[in-house]
Amino acid sequence: MTDDIVASVVRQWQAVHPELDTGPIELIGRINRCAALLQQAEDAPLRSAGLTRAEFDLLGAVRRTDRELTPGELARETFSSGAAVTKRLRALQERGLVDRRGDERDRRVAHVRLTDAGRDLVDGLLPRQLAYERSVLSGLSERTRSQLSELLSELLIQLEGRIGGARR
Repeated sequence: MTDDIVASVVRQWQAVHPELDTGPIELIGRINRCAALLQQAEDAPLRSAGLTRAEFDLLGAVRRTDRELTPGELARETFSSGAAVTKRLRALQERGLVDRRGDERDRRVAHVRLTDAGRDLVDGLLPRQLAYERSVLSGLSERTRSQLSELLSELLIQLEGRIGGARR
């Protein structure tokens, strides 16, 4: 098996500091590198629809919950800051993909829903995006994908509990 870039980094650190346990770099470094490469790929189907991953995540959150969400709920659902959600919602509203309505009891609260165009876009784009993501993972066997998914889920649950990133 060919070494990846992280193996090279670990060897370099071990040469400089042989007394240090560089094991965490092997996991976290690879997770970070994979995430960076996946983000660089820019999700071809999303790009062709003129959407960023973050915008699609917002639209998808409203679609999959099948109810109106507040910007705060969207921030939690998409692991985004409130300011980022506000900016993305403004752009999506200008494109006619979401509507916002004020809360009748609290004028500071808005409720976001998909327009028909937004729902049609998500429903049409999701199968293409999933096919693209499947092709990105096609070099891994089904068994490997399943094992990796289970292991990453275990890590995510631990991190959400430890670092406080739990959404619910």
